[in-house]
Amino acid sequence: MEVKTSLLDNMIGVGDMVLLEPLSEDSFIENLKNRFDHNEIYTYIGSVVISMNPYKSLPIYTAEKVEEYRNRNFYELSPHIYALADEAYRSLRHQDKDQCILITGESGAGKTEASKFVMSYVAAVCGKGQEVNKVKEQLLQSNPVLEAFGNAKTVRNDNSSRFGKYMDIEFDFKGDPLGGVISNYLLEKSRVVKQPRGERNFHIFYQLLSGASENTLKKLKLDRDFSKYNYLSLDSATVNGLDDAACFRTVRNAMQIVGFMEDEVQSVLELVAAVLKLGNIEFKPESRVNGFDESRVKDKNDLKEMCELLGIEQSVLERAFSFRTVEAKMEKVSTTLNVAQAYYARDALAKNLYSRLFSWLVNRINESIKAQTKSRKKVMGVLDIYGFEIFEDNSFEQFIINYCNEKLQQIFIELTLREEQEEYVREGIEWTNIEYFNNAIICDLIENNKNGILAMLDEECLRPGTVTDETFLDKLNTVCAEHQHFESRLSKNSKFLTDHSLPHNCFRIQHYAGKVLYRVEGFVDKNNDLLYRDLSQAMYKASHSLIKLLFPEGNPTKVNLKRPPTAGFQFRASVGTLMKNLLTKNPNYIRCIKPNDKKAPHIFTESLVCHQVRYLGLMENVRVRRAGYAFRQPYEPCLERYKMLCKQTWPHWRGPAREGVEVFLKDLQVSVEEFAYGRSKIFIRNPRTLFFLEEKRRQCLEDLATLIQKIYRGWKCRTQFQLLKKSQVVVAAWYRRYAQQKKYQNIRCSALVVQSFIRGWKARKVLRELKYKKRCEEAVTTISAYWHGTQARWELRRLKEEARNKHAVSVIWAAWLGTKARRELWRLKHEARSKQAVSVIWAGWQGTKARRELKHLKEEARRKNAIAVIWAYWLGLKVRREYRKFFRANAGKKIYDFTIQKIMQKYFLGFKKTMPSMSPIDKSWPARPYGFLDGTHQELRRMFHLWRCKKYRSQFTMEKKATYDEKLAASELFKDKKALYPNSVGQPFKGDYLEITKNPKYQKLNSLVDDKVLLADVVSKINRANGKGAPRLFLLTKKNVVLADQKTGQVKASVPLPDLSSVSVSTQNDGFFALKLKEGATSAAKGDFLLSSDRLIEIITKLHRTGAASADRNRIKIDISDEFLVLFKQDKVCVKFIQGAPKNGNGVACKRKNNRLLEVSVP
Repeated sequence: MEVKTSLLDNMIGVGDMVLLEPLSEDSFIENLKNRFDHNEIYTYIGSVVISMNPYKSLPIYTAEKVEEYRNRNFYELSPHIYALADEAYRSLRHQDKDQCILITGESGAGKTEASKFVMSYVAAVCGKGQEVNKVKEQLLQSNPVLEAFGNAKTVRNDNSSRFGKYMDIEFDFKGDPLGGVISNYLLEKSRVVKQPRGERNFHIFYQLLSGASENTLKKLKLDRDFSKYNYLSLDSATVNGLDDAACFRTVRNAMQIVGFMEDEVQSVLELVAAVLKLGNIEFKPESRVNGFDESRVKDKNDLKEMCELLGIEQSVLERAFSFRTVEAKMEKVSTTLNVAQAYYARDALAKNLYSRLFSWLVNRINESIKAQTKSRKKVMGVLDIYGFEIFEDNSFEQFIINYCNEKLQQIFIELTLREEQEEYVREGIEWTNIEYFNNAIICDLIENNKNGILAMLDEECLRPGTVTDETFLDKLNTVCAEHQHFESRLSKNSKFLTDHSLPHNCFRIQHYAGKVLYRVEGFVDKNNDLLYRDLSQAMYKASHSLIKLLFPEGNPTKVNLKRPPTAGFQFRASVGTLMKNLLTKNPNYIRCIKPNDKKAPHIFTESLVCHQVRYLGLMENVRVRRAGYAFRQPYEPCLERYKMLCKQTWPHWRGPAREGVEVFLKDLQVSVEEFAYGRSKIFIRNPRTLFFLEEKRRQCLEDLATLIQKIYRGWKCRTQFQLLKKSQVVVAAWYRRYAQQKKYQNIRCSALVVQSFIRGWKARKVLRELKYKKRCEEAVTTISAYWHGTQARWELRRLKEEARNKHAVSVIWAAWLGTKARRELWRLKHEARSKQAVSVIWAGWQGTKARRELKHLKEEARRKNAIAVIWAYWLGLKVRREYRKFFRANAGKKIYDFTIQKIMQKYFLGFKKTMPSMSPIDKSWPARPYGFLDGTHQELRRMFHLWRCKKYRSQFTMEKKATYDEKLAASELFKDKKALYPNSVGQPFKGDYLEITKNPKYQKLNSLVDDKVLLADVVSKINRANGKGAPRLFLLTKKNVVLADQKTGQVKASVPLPDLSSVSVSTQNDGFFALKLKEGATSAAKGDFLLSSDRLIEIITKLHRTGAASADRNRIKIDISDEFLVLFKQDKVCVKFIQGAPKNGNGVACKRKNNRLLEVSVP
């Protein structure tokens, strides 16, 4: 056992029980309690992890914790389940060793949660990638599915696993998960029909009723009220903190992630509903003529609904509940069942139906999560199985559970001792035999092929004659009376005759975990686990897709008279296979312990924990570990940890690590009997020696800590002083600099002031000189100007005087000349006046004459002008009248046009607020505001509708356009012709309803079809003989119509499309249609096909369009009539559709009337 620092440092209690000193049961329990009180729920026993259920969430499973424990040594950090998971994963990846993790403990101890933590850790630390993440998600999501169908609420645990689970996770060479395989063991199927007080049935029943939608419950014919179902206990129907509706949604999502198809999920839910309905079937006695009692079903409604869910004829199942047929070679004997036997048959059917459904789920999950590659894989197994069970009333289930735990304890002791021995041999340490209790004698008592209890139980079950639990106990008393681990009051052994704690109908076995008292009642029936052959055959006749797979023995063509193997034989074989599997792997153990029965945190019940410690064999485990050397460690970490204990090895040892260990052990004077030197490790026999070394190390660490503190404090003080000294020098330098700067600034300021005053005085002196000089220059200029003015005025007066003298002479001369001129003028006027007198008179006469003529002309002109003016005024008046007339007519038109324009503008702008939506189906349109706009309003409505239709069509993808084309074609074919058509309008045409390219179930069928599959669905092929339908896979390609078997995928018929002449359907609300073939065609040997489907509209539309799309063949004709002929081989049969009431809750019913008539009743 390799131990690192953290397992010894700062540990609450003792982290490894191997180092517990002193070792006793009380100290063991006290150490667990001490750690539990401090939320330390994990403790080691060597490499074994003890896990205490805290009943609360702890912050120790975060992503940070995952990284903390990743790639760390097992003992390097404090005990944790992640350490064990990491050790197993690294051994798998680096050492190429297959691993297994065995998780044991009683119900409520946390086994399921522990397995989840292991798987989540492995998923977190392995590689990343799309495929890897998908595999991890499928592996993790398989847990919710199995928990829903295999877990239940018990008095000890709200989520108790009622089955054993072993999962092999397969990895590639890089350590990435490739897939997994799940094995289940011993589902507690008796819980289906009966639950103890305070417990529930399996989770899935409550989740289905709480979380399913109303539509789903209606299809399953269920009601949400738990009280309506006899198989569901009412006192614990709801669990605090558990949301069944949310869990149901989680389970549906998990099934989708794992890979379940939608029809598979629906089939599973139908079987779950059938189990609930089966529990409500009750029987009443009915006497027969021969005196025997016979059972009859009281209320057939639940029986009818169950038969409808499973597709079984009601009469067949009702007879199977009332009669039992026994076959012996060539003879058959039919006997009636009384009420008790009928109830036994009902419960046996319910248990078998649920158990086989659970096994099918496990196999289906395995198909999805199995590794796809065939290369060599590394495997890590995780075993989550019942712990040892000791109840007040122990029966057959507890017996085989405890047998399994005996085998696990045996392999645990063997592997632990083998691991110890291999390490001693590897290290060269002398091996000494270890005394321990070998429980092989108990395993032999149970599983011996001749005298074992299981063998005798099988022999008793197969023995002819009357077989009871008492005869089985008598046989045990005869064969096992002398066995030292078997006790019974009827064994004629004198020491048990007076043991009143041992009832007469019980026997006691002394297991490794203690004595267990088993009540023999029910051993024979539970081991037989019989299901009457009549019920198996009735189940096989069901049309449900899963039932025939679950009950293959019901096939009448494969009747096997050999008795099926017993439950004990099957479980013993499974345990044997499991043990062989575990022996090939490197084991890792997690022992889970429940601290109290109240499922509450912070409560530690010592008696309960002590009981679990005993039956888990933990003390035995510690003693085996401590039988040799309690502590071992490689030389390098040992020397690194304890080198300070010796002056020669401290602080550095230059030689080999082993020699350094020898030196400090010799220096400490440790007795040579207390340790041994291996090839790579030091082995210490007694924990006291290890604690002695730890105490010495602690004291040395304290001294070293004191020394380190002293040196640190001196260094710190010196550093502080040097820092202060350096700071003082810096401060002084800065101060001197500051003082000199201030002094310089003061001197500089004074110099500037003196300089400014001197410069001012000089400037003012220069200014005064310049001003005096300027005033002198201005005085000379003024005097000169006055002198020049005086001289100018004198010259002006002289010139004016001279001018006046000259002007007087001129005036006198001018006056004389004027007088002379006037005299000459008077003379000339007088002479002219006498000469022009005659001219003046003649001129006067001519003037008078002219004035008269002018006056005459003016008068005449005035008259002419008056006419012209009057005419002009008339024309103007006429023009003005015309103009006024013209102006009034044009103004009205303009006003009209303006009004119309404003009305139209308001009309169009109003559309902005009242415009309808862009949906083409929106028929709303704003009201017409004016009557004269009626035509425009309708035209705009038409244009807007065409425009938004165009916009809507422009958004279509090619797929959507093709879908609408198909819908349009369907409308042209069936609108107002077929009553089923309106229901198909709102349903999209999906085409491939089976997902044939993705579903692995149809891979073979997909490979046989060359062309692209246009439509794939399940249809019913109508049998001419009885009118009943058989399910067929209907595939439509561009060239063929293919019919295949739904179960096997085998092609039953392939019809080329050119061979189809027409398709006939009725006008009513049914799904029947006939494919009529051309006469003489190769595929017409067996005649036409009469089929039925809920998706008739889509099938016929796609068939019609596919035929029309090919240029080399004529379009397929569609005949719609309530009566048409169908050719079956050489006979023509008339198919007639009539209106009728639904029978037995069914819809369309087809019945054969005679050889030539099939009558279809449509509600």
